[in-house]
Amino acid sequence: MAWHQLSITTNENTAPIIADFFSDLGAVSVTYMDANNHPVYEPEIGETKIWQQTIVIALYELDAEPILIKRLLFTQFETTLLQNWQQQLLEDQIWERTWMEYYQPMKFADKLWVCPTGQEQYEINTVCMILDPGLAFGTGTHPTTALCLEWLASHDLTNKTIIDYGCGSGILAIAAVLLGAKHAYAIDIDPQALIATQANAEKNQVENRISRYLVEDFTPIKADLILANILAKPLIELQDQISSLVKKEGQLILSGILTEQAKMVIDAYTSQFYFTPVVKQQDWCRLDATKISS
Repeated sequence: MAWHQLSITTNENTAPIIADFFSDLGAVSVTYMDANNHPVYEPEIGETKIWQQTIVIALYELDAEPILIKRLLFTQFETTLLQNWQQQLLEDQIWERTWMEYYQPMKFADKLWVCPTGQEQYEINTVCMILDPGLAFGTGTHPTTALCLEWLASHDLTNKTIIDYGCGSGILAIAAVLLGAKHAYAIDIDPQALIATQANAEKNQVENRISRYLVEDFTPIKADLILANILAKPLIELQDQISSLVKKEGQLILSGILTEQAKMVIDAYTSQFYFTPVVKQQDWCRLDATKISS
């Protein structure tokens, strides 16, 4: 099956109106994209932030009439508000397999492989985690996840108890167990993250060493290591909750943080933790800390 993909660039005020226009004309889906590489990182819950210059993209079934849709669009809206009209025929495909073409085996600290199914890598003195794109965020390709995997693969986790706070796909919990951790607790606010974590744990045959919980169902424990790869704002807001889960002299690894946000996050935790120098990758960073108080 094929689809018509239509797009137009406009401003932040007009974009929602054009999106409604496309929907009213039968679009199967309508999405926004940034026209000028100005990403939005942390919108409020329930808030939809869009950019000053926004591309509105509509997907239509094959029996739609793009020429008519364009004519109606340019009749209804001022032409000065409309730029870069594009239309193309989009061939249907199995998107998971398409993504797999770009998702290749990755190696961290010469010890940990993260590989899609069918591309497993086995070397002496390494472990291999099998992970495919799926329901929840986290395949190791994003700098925030890569920074955490690099830390895990560089440290001795033997018999450690781990909490993966905001587990997503479960990648950090699974990596920790494969690298020698005794048990990992995978916690998230999204039930789909727990489903993905279970599926990935089973794929790697470590499901008996990973416990999964929604945040509200988790009974707090003291762990040797907490990994929290979320975003700066929730890391700051959850400081008391996250800090309380770390044993004295235990370790805290925080990621999902833009480099310019690092000081704010450190300031939120510094009364209880000693931080080593910030580790950066692209625009993102990882914060490594040891708990100094009980």
